[in-house]
Order: sequence, then C-alpha cells, then structure tokens
Amino acid sequence: MICRRYLAAIPLMLMACTTGSTYDVLDEYEELDATTEVDAPSPIPGSYSPDNRDAIEQGKYMVGLLGCGVCHTDGALAGAPDREKPLAGSRTGIAYTNPLEYHEPGVVYPPNITPDEETGIGRWSDEQIALAIRAGLSIHIGSPITVMPWQGYSALRDDDVKAVVAYLRSIKPVRHRVPAKVQPGSKAIEPFVYFGVYQDRKDQARD
Repeated sequence: MICRRYLAAIPLMLMACTTGSTYDVLDEYEELDATTEVDAPSPIPGSYSPDNRDAIEQGKYMVGLLGCGVCHTDGALAGAPDREKPLAGSRTGIAYTNPLEYHEPGVVYPPNITPDEETGIGRWSDEQIALAIRAGLSIHIGSPITVMPWQGYSALRDDDVKAVVAYLRSIKPVRHRVPAKVQPGSKAIEPFVYFGVYQDRKDQARD
C-alpha cells in the first residue's frame, strides 16, 4: 500500500514562517475534510447494574467530551470514520516526529480501546487502563505514547477516570488489530496523519 502522508495546518504554517515560503510549502499538500465528530458507542445490553449505571453513563459522557473516538476509530483522522468499529483502533497513524524535517517520520497507530481480549484492552487491569489515560502509558510500549494528550488528562478526577474505565469495559468488544509503532527513519506501510489536515499531493498521485 502506498503510504499517504498528511500534515496539519498549524505545524505547516510555523515551518513556513521560519523559511519565508508559505505558498511553496502549502502548495505541495491538499486540505482534507477531516471529521471531528465520532459518537461514543452505547454500552452493550446487560452491562448495566444498579451499582455501575451512573458510572458508565458518566464514562460515556467523558469519552465523548474528550473526543477519544476521533483518534481511536479507524478512518476518522482522514475524515471517513468506520462507524462499525468505534474505539477499535485506527489503521491511520499519527506522526510523532515532524515530516518536514524527517523524510520518514516516526508513527504511532491509536490502539483498540474496546474490551476485546486479543486486540483491545480486555486483559488490561483497571489500573493499567487508568495509567494509559492519565500518563499515556501502554503496557505494550512501556513508555508514554507521544501523541496521547495525557498531560491534559492527568488532572482528571479519580471518579471520572474510574467512570471511563467502567464505560470502556461496558462496550462491545471489537476484534481489530492496528499496525505496530514505526520508528523514525523506517517506512510506514499504512497511512498516517500529522494531526490530520493536509495530505501530500505526490502520494495521492501514486494511488
């Protein structure tokens, strides 16, 4: 598969201001109509109980408010979310090094956060899920996920984090494996975005 590179408007403009070539840089990219609206899926029937009903509802609200589905739903970063696989991870990755500085940037693929035991978080403990939310820590990577906005989530209240964990355990498990992290200098074989607004015209022409 030809790798499609996407770049965001803000990083592009910052780079352009330092080089004095705003028109030349932007002329190489096509603006995408990326979505910013992906609804949090409803809990599966029977997942509620009198003890956890309020927490699950609060968690669903938090996941929608924080926009988790935009990164963790396949295709959403490029404007075409797969609504049959909400929160099941994205095969469109996010560059975590600047593609304007590195020919082959490092790329991470937002993971499956449904309770599937093989490809999602079904085997994670509540504490591991909470650490992923608050500190961007993945049990598979062992270091903070660079593009995860955990710095903002670190201030979440304990009851909000517990509610998100309860909600994620209540939704339908979806079997969907995402690509592994790509190190800088290695070629990504799946599409990726740089905060998802612009696509490289040269890659589009090769499709």
